[in-house]
Amino acid sequence: MAGTFSQIYIQVVFAVKGRESLIHSSWEEELYKYISGIVRNKEQKLLAINGMPDHIHFLIGMKPSCSLSDLIREIKKSSNEFINEKKFSKFRFQWQEGYGAFSYSHSALDNVIAYINNQKEHHKKQTFKDEYKEFLIKFQIEHKDEYLFEWPD
Repeated sequence: MAGTFSQIYIQVVFAVKGRESLIHSSWEEELYKYISGIVRNKEQKLLAINGMPDHIHFLIGMKPSCSLSDLIREIKKSSNEFINEKKFSKFRFQWQEGYGAFSYSHSALDNVIAYINNQKEHHKKQTFKDEYKEFLIKFQIEHKDEYLFEWPD
């Protein structure tokens, strides 16, 4: 019997609703472990996860049997509940609608993992808005600014 063989690597980026800076350094590691568990339970492989108080990035190795939109929906829904049940934030926590998903070749993985792991340093030089738009341009994804994340002025 023939098997299915694949190599699918996706970097996912999504933001806190209203781009509020609600992810606190005192509990972000617990959040990342929780999200890692969701990815593992869905039989996918988490390669890197990191972020900022207002957004996160993670890189996953996906099996073709997994629907990316279903996986992201589960991650957002479950992690919302996790954060609110644990009362990590004094404000009601919610992820913003939408996400970015960007595919990579195996040869790019080391650079993408380093990029994700270096988020805090990276954002000393570049805003999330500029970073996200740069991804869309780099990956030649047509978009309208009014359909991107909510950007605080």
